[in-house]
Amino acid sequence: MRWHWIPAYLAAVNLATAALYGMDKALAILRLIRIPERTLHIFAFAGGTPGALLAQEIFRHKTAKASFRRTFWILALVQAALVAWAWWCFGA
Repeated sequence: MRWHWIPAYLAAVNLATAALYGMDKALAILRLIRIPERTLHIFAFAGGTPGALLAQEIFRHKTAKASFRRTFWILALVQAALVAWAWWCFGA
């Protein structure tokens, strides 16, 4: 099975996730309608966890809200478990 599309997908989802975090931070500063937390979590869970972590550090965004951080890390752990399972079952 060919896996050539995976790096392109991961690059795209991580860039999109980081962009969403940046947009949400800008919207928060301007006190405009925000991007729902659920959307940020969906993009992170879809493979954008590294982009989300980087954006959290760069933009200093979503780093203080405990409920967001807890959900984020639960999703990251589930994502890691799924990747480990897939690697075990299907190999590289």
